[in-house]
Amino acid sequence: MAAAADSASPECPGAPSMPTDPDFLSCVLQPPAPSSRPDADYAALRRLLLRRKPPSALQHRMDWRCNGKGYVAYRNFLLRRIDGGSAHSTPSNSGRWAASPGPALSEADSWSSLRDLRTNSGLSRTVSISSKQSDTERHVRFAEPAYSFVGMHCIFDSCKTSVTILKFGRASSDLLAYGAADGSLTVCQVSELPSVLQKLIGHSKNITDFDFSSNNQYIASCSLDKTVRVWEISKGTCIRVVYGVSSQLCICFHPVNNNLLLVGNSNKEINAINFSTGRVISKLNFDDAVTALDIDHTGQLIFAGDAQGYIYTVSVNSHTGSLSRTHKNKSSKSKSPITTIQYRTFSLVARCPVLLSCAQDGNLSFFSITTDAKGYLTLISSLKLASRVQTIRASFCPLLSLEKGEFIVTGSEDANVYFYDLARPKNSCVNKLQLLRSIIEASTRPFVLLKGHGSPVIGVAWNHGENLLASSDSEGTVIVWKRAKTN
Repeated sequence: MAAAADSASPECPGAPSMPTDPDFLSCVLQPPAPSSRPDADYAALRRLLLRRKPPSALQHRMDWRCNGKGYVAYRNFLLRRIDGGSAHSTPSNSGRWAASPGPALSEADSWSSLRDLRTNSGLSRTVSISSKQSDTERHVRFAEPAYSFVGMHCIFDSCKTSVTILKFGRASSDLLAYGAADGSLTVCQVSELPSVLQKLIGHSKNITDFDFSSNNQYIASCSLDKTVRVWEISKGTCIRVVYGVSSQLCICFHPVNNNLLLVGNSNKEINAINFSTGRVISKLNFDDAVTALDIDHTGQLIFAGDAQGYIYTVSVNSHTGSLSRTHKNKSSKSKSPITTIQYRTFSLVARCPVLLSCAQDGNLSFFSITTDAKGYLTLISSLKLASRVQTIRASFCPLLSLEKGEFIVTGSEDANVYFYDLARPKNSCVNKLQLLRSIIEASTRPFVLLKGHGSPVIGVAWNHGENLLASSDSEGTVIVWKRAKTN
């Protein structure tokens, strides 16, 4: 011990100072227990190492419990500290949907209708418009860091009727289109200076679905007016009209053969249409109206949902367009129309291609796809949400789900946008974007500015980079939310 004291003495340059903590010295000087271990210094060294463990982690955990946070939020906070962290990674605000560090109105206001507000000088404070928590909100203890949003990127509010469907262009981060109940189809650009590129007028009734071609030069749309229209975006003109005998409910381009359009209708069939001629190449009958469909990346399998809650797997020939039914699956026990069918090439949870289905009664189902068995579906998990009156859609979050979990985003009739993790059996809601009310105290008199949807949220869609999320509601408002940057 004398040699150890000499080596740690102040006369030795660069060496640590002599410890004076009595607890530390007692750990070193305490004799080992009379055990059978061959190392006589084992007990003293072990106590020394245990004593030297930093208490900072325990203190952080205690602070976190005092603030009402959970273990997962504390873990995410520590991970951000290890990765370098940020100025906002503190126990008080980490994992929350916080406002942007910039001006309060710069990102959250509508670029079109609220531009003149920026000239007013005033202080804004934001409060929630709801007076009590809903059942879903009680489960939202924190927001996953990957799903934190800094506010609104832009708002499109020119439409006066319900926006029923919206999508970003294929592999595009700033091309957005949305269809409305009045039959209009609007194409927008959501870059730094958002603008409306084209407003496509031709349908006379509700637009039920549309799809971009692989090069984003064309849009194929279908409507309750029994027609399918093909639009050239750059010119804003309709170049093809295909007339049907029933309401056309869902549509998609073939991913391999873009000259092939697949359309589901209320006449209980899927039609394969030649894009160039507008002629129906082949058709396949089902048990009820085909309300939603999607196709795998190879173009060999179609997944279609009907008005009775069944999901069908259909084989398609990419060259001839011939269709043949292979499997029939039930998404839930109830007979509710399928509003969303979405295919994904890979999932970390299932380790194979997966399929998401959303029914109007609020049932979300997550299936694995067996490609060797011609698209046989196996239910992995399901989630029951509140039943809906509106045709509300859901979407995968594919890039963010590669990190952990199996995340989806969906609208709701309480005017909120919800994020769920299907890999969690309990407390699956990880975040929500809700209506906020800002009271602007200007020099003249205070006025109220609403930020968010004020009516049922129907459609949701991610852009290619998943840094922007678009949502639409039944009053015609389209909001593009900006996701916070993550390390």
